[in-house]
Amino acid sequence: MQRQSTMSFNPYQLGENALAAPRQMWLASLGAAALTSDWVQGEARKTFKSLVKEGTVVETRAVTFVSGRIEDSMTRANGVWRQTRATVESGVRQAAETAVALAQKAIPRNLPKIEMPLMAKPAAKRATKATKAAKTVKARAVKGAKKAKRAVKKAVKR
Repeated sequence: MQRQSTMSFNPYQLGENALAAPRQMWLASLGAAALTSDWVQGEARKTFKSLVKEGTVVETRAVTFVSGRIEDSMTRANGVWRQTRATVESGVRQAAETAVALAQKAIPRNLPKIEMPLMAKPAAKRATKATKAAKTVKARAVKGAKKAKRAVKKAVKR
C-alpha cells in the first residue's frame, strides 16, 4: 500500500509565495540601507574621523622616514660621484701627460718644413656654381614678374 502525503498541495498559494519573495527581499534591502544610513550619520562619522586622523599620522611618519633616507642616499651618491670624477680626471690627466712626454721624446724638435701645392678646383665645380647663380637670377626675375602681375590685377579690380 502506498503512503499518502498528509500535506495538501495548493498551487495557488505556491504562486503567491513565489511572487512575494522578491518583494520581501526588496523590503529587507531598504531596511538595511536605512539602518546603514543612520549608523553612518551617527557612529560611523566618529570612526571615520579617527581613521583619517590615524592615517594622517602614519603618512607623516612615512614621509619623514622616507625623505630622511632619500636625503642620506643623495648625500652619499654625490660624494661617490665627486670621488669618481676626481679619480677619472686624475687618470686622464696622467695619461695625457704621459702621451705628451712620449711624443716630445719621439718627435725631433726641428722637422723640415714641407709645402704642398694648392690643388686647382675641377672645372665641373666651377660650372656648377655658375649654373646655380644663373638659376637664382632667373628665379628672382620670375618672382618679380608675378608680384607685378598681382599688383596690376588689384589695381584693375579697384
